Amino acid sequence: MNFLEPILKAVGIVKNYGGVRALRGVNFDLYPGEVHALVGENGAGKSTLIKILTGVVPADKGKIIYQGREIKIESPRMAHELGIVAVYQEPLVYPHLSIVENIFIGNEIRKEDGSIDWEAERTRARELLKMLDIDPYFIDESMSSLSTGLKQLVLIAKALNYNARVLIFDEPTAILTEHEAERLFKIIRRLKENGMGIIYISHRIEELQEIADRVTVFRDGENMGTFKIDQVTKEKIIELMAGKTLVEKIEKKIQPDYETVVLEVKNLTKKGLYEDISFKLYKGEILGFSGLVGSGRSEVMQTIFGLIKPDSGEILIEGRKCSIDNPNTAMKNGIAYLPRDRDNQGLFRRLSIKVNITMPIIDYLKRIFGTVDKEREEKIAKEYFQKLQIKAPSIETIINNLSGGNQQKVLLAKWLTTNPKILILDEPTRGVDVGVKAQIHGEIVRLAESGISIILVSSELPEIIKLSDRVIVMHEGKITGRFDERSSITPTNLLNAAVGERIVHLRK
Repeated sequence: MNFLEPILKAVGIVKNYGGVRALRGVNFDLYPGEVHALVGENGAGKSTLIKILTGVVPADKGKIIYQGREIKIESPRMAHELGIVAVYQEPLVYPHLSIVENIFIGNEIRKEDGSIDWEAERTRARELLKMLDIDPYFIDESMSSLSTGLKQLVLIAKALNYNARVLIFDEPTAILTEHEAERLFKIIRRLKENGMGIIYISHRIEELQEIADRVTVFRDGENMGTFKIDQVTKEKIIELMAGKTLVEKIEKKIQPDYETVVLEVKNLTKKGLYEDISFKLYKGEILGFSGLVGSGRSEVMQTIFGLIKPDSGEILIEGRKCSIDNPNTAMKNGIAYLPRDRDNQGLFRRLSIKVNITMPIIDYLKRIFGTVDKEREEKIAKEYFQKLQIKAPSIETIINNLSGGNQQKVLLAKWLTTNPKILILDEPTRGVDVGVKAQIHGEIVRLAESGISIILVSSELPEIIKLSDRVIVMHEGKITGRFDERSSITPTNLLNAAVGERIVHLRK
């Protein structure tokens, strides 16, 4: 490692999204020939910093110093031209184009007449692939035929073609096989030896000892410390990620009925997504599902709602085995699902609040001749409009004209109209302000007290700790933590389980 002068420095970086401060004046530096790991729980600010360094979003304050001079990175293309390139967990490729086309797209070698010099590109592509121990005769293969690991290597080849000096890896091994991960580490070591600076984001803390020289911990948009990797323990890293913030747990007036199992999942498996998932959900409880991004939580919920077909396993509702092949079957069995992606899965953005709220029960509102009973539709829409305190001129307001928080309230109202027995909430307060979050939390508790059984999937540890009666933690598609006692639901316990340590605290 060369510790004379950083190749890249971020100084006092501030970034706000609406009223949410994603980065709070963070500092970060990278030296030539080092691997600098960046860790932190979901929402800590890692991805925001990377977006700023790669020109996806601008910083509100602060400066970036690259190769000794202050610069403004105004676009991803500009970042590439400067030699700053990111390789993501899910490689961003053009699947129907060849390897050589993917390497040079946007940076083509051209002849004097402006046409693409295919022969020069093919020669250069072979050189790049040989550097990465890939058979150079693969260059005409379609990207769609490659494994995820090989796709990542092609993107590294593309970065080398831009003469990259800084390479950023965002969770690169999350979906790689052990062999592919070892191959990637070998290449990273070689790039490091050649003087490249590498930022390495990972939730797999155990692999940092193998690949990183230094590690920086982010929490709540702040830099909690930077350490040489051989001078910090895994326990210290997790402690810094979790913090000591005390979270006030909400005490429900009516406790769950632990004699009544509403939902039971047995040995649910879907290859590549999750494995051997088993748990019970009791009447009137809030069961938290925690874990890091990519742990498989959302995919399990989508399976329960009939959006993903499992390879094996059983789902029982009130003791009765159910075959849930689609959302309609799930709804008939009393299941409602508020998805994480409200834009693409939840709301019809160009339609009114009224239409969105009543969409799941439209058949129930139809008269004998198939026309919708407008009076009943309006009555139901107004009821939930008022109950959830949706801020808008009227129920005729178009969804696109609402704030993110009020859109989330409409999505919740939409599923409450179905009178569910089981309500699955996937990131229900993501992107909403503090006031709306408090209102949604209050509604979740009220619904549980009314006897609805709730599964709460959240990337926010304070939210999980505050609301959950019990918590299940997932890591890489498997359950690694079960916490039945509220006293055991702590940030440190949840994060330890989230990074793969098996922890069980069952009810006494």
